[in-house]
Amino acid sequence: MCVSSRSLTGTLLTAALAVLLASPAAAWGSPAGGDDAKTSKSSASAAALTKQLDKAKLQYIAAKDPAEPGRYVAAMLIPGASMMLVSAKYPSPALLNEKLLLGKFQDAYADLNSASELASRIICEDMRADGFALTKSKELGRDSYETGGKRIVFDFDWRKQKLTQAEYFSTLEQADAQYARLLDLLIAEAQKPR
Repeated sequence: MCVSSRSLTGTLLTAALAVLLASPAAAWGSPAGGDDAKTSKSSASAAALTKQLDKAKLQYIAAKDPAEPGRYVAAMLIPGASMMLVSAKYPSPALLNEKLLLGKFQDAYADLNSASELASRIICEDMRADGFALTKSKELGRDSYETGGKRIVFDFDWRKQKLTQAEYFSTLEQADAQYARLLDLLIAEAQKPR
């Protein structure tokens, strides 16, 4: 059987194109972070908050969320390891406001984790304190996002979590934007003179 080089090349190009189109990395940027990679909104904010907390010699920070009365946000930084953030409505705003005024950020963080309204709670676990990665890489952490009691691990294995690829990436993008917004509130609080 004789196959022309033109038809073989066309077949190989078609096969390569099919593989690329089926790959999540093709739709969401290269793992190496090339020009076609989607940029994480939370990466710059996580780096800025880490730097600000280091400068202020703080491990915890907390603030009101001006977008929603009665909602607060707090974070704990484990330097060189992870950042844990929680945002929720709190049933006793006067008590939490007092803790914020007194700079008792660790207490505010603990209260939001334990005594806040579960239905309103958002938890972001950023395992390297570098924001949520929108592309898969070799150094991928086990970041996660929880809202309404439903937790999603951003390990790029959407099937394991009973999600479609589209649902997974849509949730990841929404979580990244929400995490960046909450981090920015904390950056503003950390920049205040103490």
